[in-house]
Amino acid sequence: MSQSFPELLDDLNAAIGRLRAGAAEPMRGFSMLAREALKPGALDLKTKELIAIAIAVASRCDGCIGFHAKAAIQAGASREEVLETLSMAIYMGAGPSMIYAAEALRAFDELAPAASGNG
Repeated sequence: MSQSFPELLDDLNAAIGRLRAGAAEPMRGFSMLAREALKPGALDLKTKELIAIAIAVASRCDGCIGFHAKAAIQAGASREEVLETLSMAIYMGAGPSMIYAAEALRAFDELAPAASGNG
């Protein structure tokens, strides 16, 4: 992947906006599912976002990596926590997950300055 993660997220947000306009009800259902899944319970939001990063790596979803890296930052995840999460994703997914873990770390590093500024 050569596009920066901030650019990727901007492009995806525009595309998702068009999808929401054309498929409003299914997208509302997806948004409701996301809200319910992310509610703090036995696991806090940060832990859930770290899990989402690991799944994004395992499923090789660039956009998912970007969205959940940004959400993990906003939930207070540290770079060290992301690295431990990525270590588990690599362990479970071997070589392909290692490549996507490198992308997830790049996403975190590229998006972290934006989160602390006007992100």
